[in-house]
Amino acid sequence: MKIGISATGEDLNAQVDPRFGRCQYFLIVDTETMGFESISNESAMTSGGAGIQAAQTIAKAGVDAMVTGNMGPNAFQTLSAAGIRIFTGATGKVSEAVEQYKRGELQETKGASVNSHFGMGGTGRSFGRGRNL
Repeated sequence: MKIGISATGEDLNAQVDPRFGRCQYFLIVDTETMGFESISNESAMTSGGAGIQAAQTIAKAGVDAMVTGNMGPNAFQTLSAAGIRIFTGATGKVSEAVEQYKRGELQETKGASVNSHFGMGGTGRSFGRGRNL
């Protein structure tokens, strides 16, 4: 079975990236052989739509499941429509996340685990002047 994992680096010793749409890499891992392919996430630095673009990249890679830390609603919807199972809450090294997946220790997600724009790194505060009341 082929699974995708959001990662901070290009090999199995990299950490699972808690962000899906803005992770640096996706590792596509064969769970039987532990062979893998590293794909640079071209949407990581886009101004918008990173989750959807990342989900399209994963769908094209032909994975059966996606393992990540968190997933926003647009990416979740895109992957679900492609028939890809989604597992969130993964932490640690990519190799450890693969083993957790194989042992059934990761729970399949039934919805987004974060709001839109989670991976943007902002504080959520407006920089406008506002109104004095």
